[in-house]
Amino acid sequence: MRAYAAHAAIAAGSKSTYRLGMSGNLTPLPSLNALRAFEAMARTGAATRAARELGVTHGAVSRQVKSLEAALGVRLFHGPRHRLALTEAGRALAVELTRGFDILTTAVARTRSDGMDLHVAVHASLSVKWLIPRLADFAERVPGVRLNLSALEPEAVSHPGADLAIRLMDRGRAEALGGIILAKNEIGPVTRADRVADYAAASRLISRTHPRAWSDWQRLSGKPLPGGPERPVEHLHFAVDAALAGWGVAALPRLLVQSEIEKGHLAAPHGFIADAGVLVALPQGEGGPARRAFLTWLKDQI
Repeated sequence: MRAYAAHAAIAAGSKSTYRLGMSGNLTPLPSLNALRAFEAMARTGAATRAARELGVTHGAVSRQVKSLEAALGVRLFHGPRHRLALTEAGRALAVELTRGFDILTTAVARTRSDGMDLHVAVHASLSVKWLIPRLADFAERVPGVRLNLSALEPEAVSHPGADLAIRLMDRGRAEALGGIILAKNEIGPVTRADRVADYAAASRLISRTHPRAWSDWQRLSGKPLPGGPERPVEHLHFAVDAALAGWGVAALPRLLVQSEIEKGHLAAPHGFIADAGVLVALPQGEGGPARRAFLTWLKDQI
């Protein structure tokens, strides 16, 4: 749950607040709910994802963003309704708002905490197929840490209130963001172990969050694709489960499937090959003993 938005009454709106400006005059600020709604939509890339994060409706987020544009007298988004993009003013405001909300959330967390609370945001597939199965080991080794997991949106590199974000991404971008690179990413096609003989004619499972996986693997390996039709699924962990069910073959990161290969449930007929991606930890804020302990454990797991 988001620390600063858990009880936000976005749909109801709120009156403007005031801040003492540099000149000593009271400067009206837009609705805090409208600022929250815009920051979430800008960061997640969609009103529907912002609504899910804030616990309100898609329409409430859209209305708040429109009210903020009216209050500021500038357009914050432009383009078709279903492919909105931030304007230059919107990008500038989003950066500052995300920084500001992170500062507020960190301040509140420190007031409440003894330094052993840890908020980690991680992509759903990494969480389900790699991180969560290992957390019992972390709890046993570092019993004093109170760990809170949140879902990191597909394109996001941060999450409000999080001490750490974990995701797969391009190495160049990870380095530019100052991330801690944990491992190189390797991809390869996997199929149910008893379906290896059917690989050449199998259907290709395509994750909507990583649509280039098959083309990247073909380019890197030089090997032909399976000849069956494409079958789209929403997330990488859906593709893992679909491959386990024998519904097709998926080109997947080794991290997500290694345990199933070791158990003999999945097979990788062509092995794995390194691509341009890395598993990266992206620290947010100053951190503390809980984050340091978690990072040490995370590196040990890799």
